[in-house]
Order: sequence, then structure tokens, then C-alpha cells
Amino acid sequence: MSYLKFDRSVLTNISESLQKEILLANSKGAYYCSTILGCNTRKYHGMLIVPASSQLADRWVLLSSLDETVIQHGAEFNLAVHKYSSGTFSPNGHKYVREFDVERATTTVYRVGGVVLEKQLLLSSTNNQLIIRYKLLDAHSRTTLRLKPLLAFRKTKELTYENSQVNWSYREEKNGISMCLYEGAPRLYIQLSKSNVFTHAPHWNKNHYYDKEAERGHNCIEDLPVPGVFECEIKKGEEIFCSISDVAISTNDIHTQFEDNLSQIIPRDSFTNCLKSAVGQYYFVPKEGKSYLQAGFPWFNIRHRDQMIGLTAASFGIDKPERFKAVMDTALEAIWKYYDEGIKDEIITGIDQPDALLWLINCIQDYSRWVGMDKARLEYGDTIKKALNIIRSGKVDQMRIMDNGLLYAIPNRIDKPITWMDATINGYPVVDRQGYIVEYNALWYNALCFYRDLFEVEDLSENDFIDRVSESFIRVFVNEYDYLFDYVAEGREKDWSVRPNQILAAGLSYSPLSRRLQRNILDIVTKELLTPKGLRTLSPISGFYRGYCAGNDSERAYSYLQGGVWSWLVYYYLSAYLKLFRRVGVSFVDRILIPFEDEMKRHGICNISEVYDGTPPYVGRSAMSFMLSVTALLRIKNRLNEFEEFETDDIFDLRLSLTSHHKSSPDAGLEAVEDSKKGEEWEEA
Repeated sequence: MSYLKFDRSVLTNISESLQKEILLANSKGAYYCSTILGCNTRKYHGMLIVPASSQLADRWVLLSSLDETVIQHGAEFNLAVHKYSSGTFSPNGHKYVREFDVERATTTVYRVGGVVLEKQLLLSSTNNQLIIRYKLLDAHSRTTLRLKPLLAFRKTKELTYENSQVNWSYREEKNGISMCLYEGAPRLYIQLSKSNVFTHAPHWNKNHYYDKEAERGHNCIEDLPVPGVFECEIKKGEEIFCSISDVAISTNDIHTQFEDNLSQIIPRDSFTNCLKSAVGQYYFVPKEGKSYLQAGFPWFNIRHRDQMIGLTAASFGIDKPERFKAVMDTALEAIWKYYDEGIKDEIITGIDQPDALLWLINCIQDYSRWVGMDKARLEYGDTIKKALNIIRSGKVDQMRIMDNGLLYAIPNRIDKPITWMDATINGYPVVDRQGYIVEYNALWYNALCFYRDLFEVEDLSENDFIDRVSESFIRVFVNEYDYLFDYVAEGREKDWSVRPNQILAAGLSYSPLSRRLQRNILDIVTKELLTPKGLRTLSPISGFYRGYCAGNDSERAYSYLQGGVWSWLVYYYLSAYLKLFRRVGVSFVDRILIPFEDEMKRHGICNISEVYDGTPPYVGRSAMSFMLSVTALLRIKNRLNEFEEFETDDIFDLRLSLTSHHKSSPDAGLEAVEDSKKGEEWEEA
């Protein structure tokens, strides 16, 4: 049985199956996205969505859906499913679905009387082309296949309605047609692998209703233009291919193109392979020499912080190490153009954020885990030196180094938050984080220690400065209950809220905290923030906590950062656990990953959502495919591989070497035995 396979009992339950979304994406920025029934529930859903430029926000939904109808003895059986504003579903094609499988090509099997039809979809990895293979597995009489395209020709954030500006004219292509409904839009080509009859009968299919948009308080009703229908006979055992693209193709090559692309797909036959398959879809190459990582689907663009956090997993983690250099080269060009010339990049956002260089250094540190310190120093040593010099010289906007050695950041504008917690309501941040920000300074200390080890710095003044940062970190952030303030700002009362950002101070390779304090942080995060889907953004004990991430824009923005669960933070939580308890903690980490494997079949099939409710049953919300969530789990899987490759004593020595310059952890070796003894107790926690 396939790892990700759904049978009739799930598929015919329309309320359940419409919650499950499927995504296919390629390196050109094109994607296919819908529910497993093919019934669109978002304005971002469609058969073919293509970027009109390097700006991913400038995507066009060209084809909304393609309705299939099986005809026998004059009887028509429509396999499609659409929801309308009246609340009705028509047609009711879900009644004919027998199974849905995504191990390689997305495969749906329909049974209509004596007819068994298999439909497989895949997206070309190199072109903006969706290829559909129809195969008639069984039939007892002459069978006709009718295809009705429901077009859209609009931007992803828009909706279309019946209008008189639409251009219904079409151009005949080999075994198909091409159309461009509006001036300035891409042209759509629909071509089949065999001759067919196209009947031009333009009309509007009105009042399509999108549940997900309604839930978010957005416009949710749309009219879709239909140019006509294609018809051709299909015989038992015959395969018919349909190409949907923004360029004309040779119909003689569709079969070969399908098989070639099919062979490149990572089989989704295990949890790890599902993660690898999902990660591969974020790679974006709009033109030669420019490579990026998308932050997620279906609406995210390119964000610097996200790229730096997920890059090693999206390259080395999927056995494509060449992607690291490709993305890093593009990012560095944009970073230095901003810091040297003051010019912001048109594609990568967030380079001007105060923590941009800190995440850059951390990414190179992750890189060194894969290639070794010598190669990392040779290739990116100058990059690290330049980044640290920029920070130390005070050239980072909105941030400065204080006399105590810590970083202090204040936003220039109240409506532009400066951390990853960037949601706003009516122009004001949900969480106004400024001043001494805990993850900024955890990254800062980590960067300084990595620099010292990378270059084997023995300068006393440098070591004294790092020691001062460590001591100041403890003095500023550690409270009387031995966990960390989220941020500390001058002129404000200290915020005692328990938030997850403190876990970076324990989860990064170098920590300014003693092992006892790291364990205390791990303890409180476990008790108040840990869920089966990641870490809450706020403890439920807080009066500001909200456990459900639903409602209108303002309600969702609030709940995302006041209790919503983010999976990407679990990497630093589990890293801290492995660092403190080493091999004893492996079984605990394995158990933490189990609920994520179940998530592969829920919100986004073979994907991890952006955010989850902080209250059971921890429903996935917002984007159905979030790069930081997926790469966090893949990074943890890679960390676990380290324990499989080495014996326990080797791991022990490796971890000690990573903390050999820890002034705040001089007793690491003595505490190792104690940690091992306490490991089982912590697993129960």
C-alpha cells in the first residue's frame, strides 16, 4: 500500500476531503494547487498558476480547473466537483472517486459503472507545463472523454467576474487551442496527444464559492469563463495526454516529457522522502544565475531570514549541495549591494532587517557542519568577517551595540516590526518586540563564538568581549524563575510572558548560559509551550493567550503570535535536547516527530503548515506549505543521522569539542554523566 493513499471512505466524505490540499511546484515558480477532489476552496487554487516575472506575487491563475466527463451510450458522467454560492455542490464527481495516491504522479482513479479511468498529474520541473495522463483501465463499450476548461486569467490575489472585456477568440494549435483573454496576460495553450474535436461555446460559469476565503473574511465568489469543450474517443488500455502550458509544445513528445519528469520525482514513500519532496518545491530559478528559496505556498515570496534558516536542509538535506552555493551567491550579491550601496533587492525581502547578518552567519555555521570548518573558512571566512565588521561598526540600521556588548534594536516605524514576529493589526505590531531581543543576542553570542573557533582566535581582547557578552546576556535576560525574558526595553516594564524565542539560547551550538540554565529553559518550554506540532508563541497561562488561529485578518494576526504554534521552532528545541542529553535523547526526539508524520495526510498533503492552533486538536492553519516548517523537520532528521553514523563515545567527544570554548560551561565534561542519568527523567517530561 502506498504511503500517502486515500480510499473511497475518505474521498466521498466531502467535508473531510475538502480540507486536504495538494501542491505541485517547480523551479520556475509555477504551481498546481487544489484539494484532493479538485474542488477549489481558495482563490490561490488552480490547475496552472505561472509567474509573469521574477516577482512571485505577480502570479497568474490561467486555468482554474479542467472538468472531465465520461460519455457512454449518450449518458454523461461528470467527474468534477465545484461548490457554488448557494451552498450546493455540482457536479458531484466525488461519488465516482475510488482512490487518490501521490507517491509519484498525483493519481486519481474513478469508477463509473463499467468504466475505470485513471488520471495522473505532474508539473514539469523545467517548464510552466502541467501534464495530465488519462488511462482507460476498463470499459465495456465505446467511451468518449470530454474536457471542459474553466479559465481564470487573473492575478492570484484577485477574483474575476463576468465582463465584456474578455477576448473569446482562440488560435488553433496542434491537437488543441491557445487563448489570451486579456491584453498583457500570458497566453494559455491546451493541447492533447491525439486529434480531437474542439467545440467553441463561450460562456460564464458563475458563482463559484471558495470556503477558505470566506473563513478569512475575504471576497469568496467568482465567475469563470469557459471557452468550449474538447472531445475524443478513448479506448480500453489507451493513454491520452493533455498539456497545459504557457507555450506551444510538440504533441508527439508529451508522453516522453511525462515519463522524463516522472523519473525525477522523489517517491513519497516515507516520512523523510515526503519532507525531501516538499523541500525541493521551494527552489526558484527565474533566470540563469539567480536562485532563491520561496518561503512557502501558495502566497509567499522570497524572504532573507527564511532562506538563511532553511538553506542547508534545502540543499544538502535533499542531496543537492550545489543549490547552497547558488542561493547563497544570489543572497550575498543582494546583501552587499544593500550594505555597500544602500540599494534594496527587488526580490529578496528582509535584507534590511537588523538580524539579517546574524542569520547569514548562522547559515554558514550550518554549512560548516556539512563540509567542515576548513572549507567553510576558505569559502565564506571573508563573508563572516565583513558581516561582523558591519555589525560592530554600527552600520546596521535600527540596531546598535551597547556598552555591555549586547545588541539593542529599535524599529524606525511602529508599523514595521523587526523580528520574525511581524504580524500587525491596524498598523501596530501584535507583539511590540524591541530593545534587547533574546534571539538577536543568542545569535550574536553564537556568531562571535563561531568566528573565534573558525579562525582559532586567541586574541585576549576578543575573548574578553565574548565573555562580556555572555555575562551581560545572563544579567539582562535571566529572570528570578530561571527562564529568559523575550525582550527587555529601556523605559518599559519587563515582560514576564513565556515565549519560545528563548529556546535559541539553548538550541544554538554556542550558548551563553550554563547547562543548568539551558535545562531550565528546556523545562519551562516543555511544560508551557511544547505541543505535538511545535512550540506555542505564548504560554496558555497568559491572559493574552488565544488558542485558535481562525477568524478575520485581525483575529488571525493576533492568534498567530499569542498562542499559535509554529513548527519551525521545534528544531531549536530538539537541538537543545540532543545537545544536553546526547544519545539518551534520541528516542525522545523520535517520539516528538511522530505527530508530524501524521500531518502528512492532513492539511497540505506531503507538507507542513505555516501555523497550528495552540489548543487540541492542533489544526493546521494559513499557508498549507511552509518552508521553515518542512526544513526544520528535515534538519532534525539529519541531526539524528549523526547519532546513527557514530558510536556514543564519538558523539560525546564531538559535542564536547563544540563547547570547548564555552566559558559559561566549564563543567560540561563533569555534567555529562549526570545528564545521561537524568535523560530518562527528561524523556518522561
